[in-house]
Amino acid sequence: MKKKICSVTSAALVVALLAGCGVGGSQASKTSQTSTASGSTASASTVASASQTETASSSGGSEATSSAASSETASASSASSDSTPQSVKNDGAKYHIGVCQLVQHPALDAASKGFIDYLVEKLGTDVDIDFQNASGDSANCATICNGFVSAGDDLILANATPALQAAGAATDSIPILGTSVTDYATALDISDWTGTTGKNISGTSDLAPLDEQAKMVQELFPDAKKVGILYCTSEANSKYQADLVKKYLEEEGYSIEMDTFSDSNDVSSVTQNACANNDVLYIPTDNTAASCAENINNVAGNAGIPIVAGEEGICKQCGVATLSIDYYDLGYATGEMAYDILVNGKDPATMEVQTASKFTKEYNKTIAEKLGITISDDYTAIAE
Repeated sequence: MKKKICSVTSAALVVALLAGCGVGGSQASKTSQTSTASGSTASASTVASASQTETASSSGGSEATSSAASSETASASSASSDSTPQSVKNDGAKYHIGVCQLVQHPALDAASKGFIDYLVEKLGTDVDIDFQNASGDSANCATICNGFVSAGDDLILANATPALQAAGAATDSIPILGTSVTDYATALDISDWTGTTGKNISGTSDLAPLDEQAKMVQELFPDAKKVGILYCTSEANSKYQADLVKKYLEEEGYSIEMDTFSDSNDVSSVTQNACANNDVLYIPTDNTAASCAENINNVAGNAGIPIVAGEEGICKQCGVATLSIDYYDLGYATGEMAYDILVNGKDPATMEVQTASKFTKEYNKTIAEKLGITISDDYTAIAE
């Protein structure tokens, strides 16, 4: 296969995305360097634990500087000390893989890195990986994926739902694996979901049990009456989670308000309204919210409103508690699937979408103490 085309992502677009979240320009740069549940479907198979890995950072959310983002480390025997995913260039490689990641934040970074680490371990110089960051723009995802198709790549990794949708629109023949995708049926508009897509797409889901996340609200805030669910309407999987959590919470007698924003520019004002109208907020695994988590924390923290988050990264930045997965392990398992496709000839159309097997109840010690919230012993403090 011929070599990859050069990166097409515009740095200006990431500036626009992150500026709406109050993030400094030092992070607003495109990443393209050289050198990681029940709920989505009953039939989805379970990701086996990656025996070669230890727990890696699965954080999501905006970091104030690029150096701070780089400090999130994936501690695995095969992983480098730098958790930032990087391209792997090998002249004469047998396999060429394109990685399209929606936006830079630690959860997605960890998933991409786990994927890359596994394939480098197994294939060494036989694999060439072109990592590209779409800077939070769906149009960039389309351009990047079309570039991978034009370059004749052997496989595409699509990290996050908009990247998966762009890859699916770009090719119906090159194998595609998704990761950090909550619900494939929703993302790919499949009405009769059976656990497989029946097309050139498979992958891994980051969906934690939503009913258990809803129970955390009741467990931690038994006196709350109103819950605001904060998410981005442009992310289909966020709406999927929000609708289900709304249903579970309403069954417990809570009054639910859907507080939505269409892009990062609306996050601050929507969060202010949500804090004014509710006792507790819930944020699903939402990429826009993750990128703007620091800004959300500034608003909710000043208002004294606690947040239950859908994943560790958002919780680390602005939440009190979460039921989360390890995104490095998720990406690592996706790398195993890629190896099976490339080397063993498996067909993604018949490969079941896999889900995480381990979920951890975690809490943000700093925010919990600031808000005077007592956390039970079955929660693990998120490393600061």
